[in-house]
Amino acid sequence: MSDRNDRSLWSSALKSFFSDKLALAGLTGIASLLLAALFAPFIANGKPLVMMVNGKLLFPFIRTFFAPESSETFVECFFNFCSVMLVVYGILFRFRRSPVKRMILIIFPVILLIPFILTKPRMDQTDYRKYAAEHASWAVFAPIPYGADEIVGTPCAAPDRDHWLGCDDIGRDLASRLIYGSRVSLAVGIFSTVIAMFIGISVGMTAGFYGGTTDLAIMRLVEILLCLPTFLLLLIFMSLLGDYRIAQSIPLVIGVIGLTGWLQLAILVRGETLKQRALPYIQSCIVSGISPGRIMFRHLLPNISAPVLISFTFGIAGAILGESGLSFLGFGVQPPTSSWGNLLRQAFDNPFAYWHLTFFPGAALFIAVISFNFTGEALRKAFNADRGDH
Repeated sequence: MSDRNDRSLWSSALKSFFSDKLALAGLTGIASLLLAALFAPFIANGKPLVMMVNGKLLFPFIRTFFAPESSETFVECFFNFCSVMLVVYGILFRFRRSPVKRMILIIFPVILLIPFILTKPRMDQTDYRKYAAEHASWAVFAPIPYGADEIVGTPCAAPDRDHWLGCDDIGRDLASRLIYGSRVSLAVGIFSTVIAMFIGISVGMTAGFYGGTTDLAIMRLVEILLCLPTFLLLLIFMSLLGDYRIAQSIPLVIGVIGLTGWLQLAILVRGETLKQRALPYIQSCIVSGISPGRIMFRHLLPNISAPVLISFTFGIAGAILGESGLSFLGFGVQPPTSSWGNLLRQAFDNPFAYWHLTFFPGAALFIAVISFNFTGEALRKAFNADRGDH
């Protein structure tokens, strides 16, 4: 009966969510950000997708797709892998269920990993735009024919016909760097929030379920940590790691933001756990001798998943802001990796003269954060309204 009511709650809440204009606006922004990040190599790339030279078809783009020329190879390969999987799963989704389809869904990801593992990165300094003009019968480039790390224009050049959003402080195309910067923002936002979710849920459920001395000790520690501003903790951690000459890479930023972003969630989960623990179904589980771990993660967690999901969307927005703030101050993702915070920092000396380095990265950051906040707020309204109806 409880499971049926829970499914009914989720069904009506999601129906209310998708009828909310605020939710649709947020989902549109998130979808745009995801598509830009997933298909960045097809949108902005200095190498031709395909070209014809002396009667032969060449695909210079392929090697860098499987072995990106980047200091953050893992993040680039992750999004490239996901883009192929999205296309394949999208095609297979249209077919009816069958054993062959299920087999493809299982085997294809393993096969796709092989070229990512075996292909080795190779620095290629060829100017393919010039090469294609001189030697190719025809060539197909991405809509923005510049890589994120290519110097292709005048430093801090304003937007023009060749560079739609202008260039950065050393002449790299700003539009290309913004698109690849969306990968950094999403990677940091999602993965750091997942880490924070795991810690916050575990700590909060442990405190709420066991109560007594355990609850007292855990919550006092959480309250002490809450006395320190989160961004100050981030700066302290990053500066300490910098003193030990630990490279400030994306995985490091993800780890630091994740390890400092779970405190509010732990308090929320503890409160929800205390409410659920007093209900008959949890008491029945305890009397039946079910292990505490199984009770918490098999029975409690599904019933507190709505506020956790809401917190997850707000957490991503906060993590994106945190990464941009760290990068702006020089403690986050380091050049030459593209980051919206790094781009904003380039305009710091003269934001009015370099207005495009202020406006476009700021607009991208604003759209990303407000999209996740709109989605989180719409989820909160949908679940609260549905609980009120019940």
